[in-house]
Amino acid sequence: MSSWKKKKRGFEEYSCPEGIALQIGDIDKSGVIMSKVQGGMKCVKYLLFVFNFIFWLSGLLVLAVGLWLRFDPQTVELLTGDKAPDTFFIAVYILLGAGGLMMIVGFFGCFGAVRESQCLLASFFACLLIIFGAEIAAGVFGFINKEQIVEEVQKFYSSSISDVSNSNETAIAFIYHQSLNCCGGTSSDPTAALCAEVPEGTQDCLTAITDFFNERLHIIGFTGIGIAGVMIIGMIFSMVLCCAIRNNREVI
Repeated sequence: MSSWKKKKRGFEEYSCPEGIALQIGDIDKSGVIMSKVQGGMKCVKYLLFVFNFIFWLSGLLVLAVGLWLRFDPQTVELLTGDKAPDTFFIAVYILLGAGGLMMIVGFFGCFGAVRESQCLLASFFACLLIIFGAEIAAGVFGFINKEQIVEEVQKFYSSSISDVSNSNETAIAFIYHQSLNCCGGTSSDPTAALCAEVPEGTQDCLTAITDFFNERLHIIGFTGIGIAGVMIIGMIFSMVLCCAIRNNREVI
């Protein structure tokens, strides 16, 4: 039977028998007892890992979409004119930043759950809390400034049909026509060069843009609420696991 106390290089080192150590936790190569959560906390640990892995993949997808929008030749060509709104590239940079942040947060959560690191789990919680607050702020800002956003998009479309001789602006107008199934700036006076072959009764694009935002506002809102709910679950899991790790180490 192994001793509870032994000498090592002139220093006293305390250890417990192997059987007891295995009940408390695992022993690493240096002989230090590593605490491990047991029972229901194991389920929380693996759920948190899966949650963060999906979160990391989502961040990778957002980052990929942002890079595609930023460097896609067709998109850049269409939206680099003098009249192009700066909000497009601002949104792209926000996507890039959000994707990178999501990947970092997902890494903190995954590695923190696997290693049972209180520091990483606390960092994960703090990052999620910041993202949660930013999402709430963005939602409130978007709801309050919805009319202004619609007006800016309408102005951009109107500028794209003001000069039909410009191929870039005509291509932008065509994208609006295809996406919103509309044509022209007003229902009474559509642009003849662009809407000559459009069926009678087609909605004008200024009205279509307004309807587009109004119809999808509730979808965006429900999606935001769903994402916020997932974040709250992630924060709860991380705090529960962090407290369980701390309590387990205090017992040891």
